[in-house]
Amino acid sequence: MRHPEAPAAGQLIEPHYEHCFGCGPTQPHGLHLVARAGDGVEVLAEFTVGAAHQGGPGLAHGGVLVTALDESLGTLNWLLHTASVTARLETDFRRPVPVGSTLFIHARADAVRGRKIYCSAEGRLDAPDGPLAVAARALFLQVTLDHFTTHGRPEDIKAALENPDLFKRARAFEVNP
Repeated sequence: MRHPEAPAAGQLIEPHYEHCFGCGPTQPHGLHLVARAGDGVEVLAEFTVGAAHQGGPGLAHGGVLVTALDESLGTLNWLLHTASVTARLETDFRRPVPVGSTLFIHARADAVRGRKIYCSAEGRLDAPDGPLAVAARALFLQVTLDHFTTHGRPEDIKAALENPDLFKRARAFEVNP
């Protein structure tokens, strides 16, 4: 169920970390994925495939497409008001995604049971109702912030904790395991 303090439908969801490869604005070759809250527990995201995202000549690398789906699914955390990490992600590739294309991603939480969040996503080419290019089913596990401070690189954790805005947003998502 959507958390009462979740962003409203249509509202832009800010990047969770400026250095994130998926959504971070400071990553020179990152996806720069942009996400908005949808209705219910849904996220609508998009990113444009650039030359740095190639696998085969002129085509998006499959790992980049998986990353875009994973980032979109992870953004559901903003609507559930929790922190979680990917436990399993299964992806179906339906058609090639050319460089210069925009992938429109619709991610949704399908069920929450205890710490487990079951979710799915579809990526469509060049329009929200365009041809289906990639789809995923995933399992995310809710975690506490200790997960990140225990396992992250110390200098990055220190820098993140010194950013008052990021620290405030992160604290709002603490959960009890």
